[in-house]
Amino acid sequence: MSLFGVYVFVAVRICVCGDEGTGKSSLVASLVKGVFVANKIQAVLPQVTIPPTTGTPENVTTTIVDTSARPQDRTTLRKEIRKSNVILLVYSDHYSYERVALFWMPYFRSLGVNVPVVLCANKSDLVSDGNAAQVAEEEMLPVMAEFREIDSCIRTSAKEQKNVIEVFYLCQKAVTHPIAPLFDYKEGQLKPACVDALRRIFFLSDKDQDGYLNDGEMQDFQQKSFDKPLSQEDLDNIKLTVSKSVPSSSTDKGLDLQGFLQLNKLYAEKGRHETIWIILRKYHYTDSLSLEDSFLHPRFDVPDYASAELSPAGYRFFMDLFLTFDKDNDGGLNDQELAALFAPTPGLPHSWAETSFPSTTVRNEAGHITLQGWLAQWSMTTFLEPKTTLEYLAYLGFETPNARETTTAALKITKSRKRRRRPGRVDRNVVLCYILGSSGAGKSSLLDVFLNRPFDTLYHPTIKPRRAVNSVELQGGKQCYLILEELGELEPAILENQAKLDACDLICYAYDSSEPDSFSHIVELRKRYPQLDELPAVYTALKADRDKTTQRSELQPDAYTAALNMSAPLHVSVTWNSISELFVALAEAATNPSTAFPRSEDPPADRASLYMALGATACAALAAFMIWRRSTSNAA
Repeated sequence: MSLFGVYVFVAVRICVCGDEGTGKSSLVASLVKGVFVANKIQAVLPQVTIPPTTGTPENVTTTIVDTSARPQDRTTLRKEIRKSNVILLVYSDHYSYERVALFWMPYFRSLGVNVPVVLCANKSDLVSDGNAAQVAEEEMLPVMAEFREIDSCIRTSAKEQKNVIEVFYLCQKAVTHPIAPLFDYKEGQLKPACVDALRRIFFLSDKDQDGYLNDGEMQDFQQKSFDKPLSQEDLDNIKLTVSKSVPSSSTDKGLDLQGFLQLNKLYAEKGRHETIWIILRKYHYTDSLSLEDSFLHPRFDVPDYASAELSPAGYRFFMDLFLTFDKDNDGGLNDQELAALFAPTPGLPHSWAETSFPSTTVRNEAGHITLQGWLAQWSMTTFLEPKTTLEYLAYLGFETPNARETTTAALKITKSRKRRRRPGRVDRNVVLCYILGSSGAGKSSLLDVFLNRPFDTLYHPTIKPRRAVNSVELQGGKQCYLILEELGELEPAILENQAKLDACDLICYAYDSSEPDSFSHIVELRKRYPQLDELPAVYTALKADRDKTTQRSELQPDAYTAALNMSAPLHVSVTWNSISELFVALAEAATNPSTAFPRSEDPPADRASLYMALGATACAALAAFMIWRRSTSNAA
């Protein structure tokens, strides 16, 4: 057994306590010297520090502090107990055993220390009973049941070098792999937080989501957790152990959740809880059984005017997730399938619940989110709040072949879009368009038809901001995800927020062509918020299926846009099949923003090219002059 082989990088400080004459100093001396010191040790041994280089492959430094139980040394004892990570409490006979329960454990509690205690029955060479291990267990269980601080117990003999290394290993393990968060000795059960963590690990390991870990999945789990393969013999032994322990759990198809939990319960009962900790830590759990913050929230900075998108690996992960949980193969995720998919997470992302998901994206006739809608929803989430996507990638088990990579491998950052008026396309796959217009102009109906919803003749005023996302095919066959957002009553606050405007790619000014006061709202809006002119824009006349009316505005819409040297408003109706052309036009304008600004404003000349041309001309002239000078000199 490796004495100091643990998983985490910590320093362990062991305080050796107990009555005088129990063999505390002899245990420490036997560990350090490797032999029993026959002469009685009269004084407290100096502090012993075992550096990481001495049998500590996981970089753990261990400090062992011997103490005295004499009343005059009580101040030093209290100080050392409070400094320790674990207490090794040693007893050697019936008297000192009774002192464990009557004095020592209450004493530790009175000091307010909250560290594990390893109970050690020393001088086992003096026990005449041949079954010393059983005697020790029967002897120690009552006090372990009474004092939950006791992590483990062991019988040792410094004289015979019996379990000397092991007892200090248990002390170290009590710090690096504590049993208290995992197992309730009184109830004889794994604790709820441990069960929740193991349930999530089972879920992530059950790749085909059939409720069983088959042989291949068990092999993958073993490799990920312990970095070594699982032999067929070991696998068969695991199944046999589970079958005996849980007769109702069939292992024909593999290991089910009940069997998986029972297996880990057996590890805890047999003192092998370091095995559970190795598994938990490989899956990024902390000592408090929460997921590591650095795992859920890795550093991912999005520069100003740039945005985040899913990478090909990210899209592939979410697509595979959808296909795995679409159990009925109907092309949609129903409520039960969504609940199963989000089982290892806290539930739907907060922003999804706030915006009435799945009403934000594409659904089938039964109202279930489709694969197209699923990918669109995650594209929008990544664009608007990439940290939420990273968090859920962690919960849902995103992995890369390169162990050093984090969930950030599922995302990518686009180039800055600060210079919107510059000719050329924007290299981005997700774009955001704010739809601005008067109440009743038809903005909500536009979002509905964008998601292939039937037209609703009833008017429902929009109070909270509402979003819709769908894929749009651009010219040339390229796909992009277009987010349409209606701002509702928060419109003034959003339009005054420069950060919100910087995130927007396009403004769609929408008015009701059959309502005479509708267009004037746009005119007043642009006057009130001149910062909107910094964004590309498309003007749209909705409800074109109705009779067109003259707008009560200084300029009619066509003349107004002509005065801006911009394209005339697009006349569309949500009842027309051609409405999809509007969404293509919006996506094209967002990805090619220079086309949606006034055409009279020519982009600034590319002075760099001019300077390069002038420089080249000057160099050529200088070269010609030097050649002429050289030729005239030779002639002379």
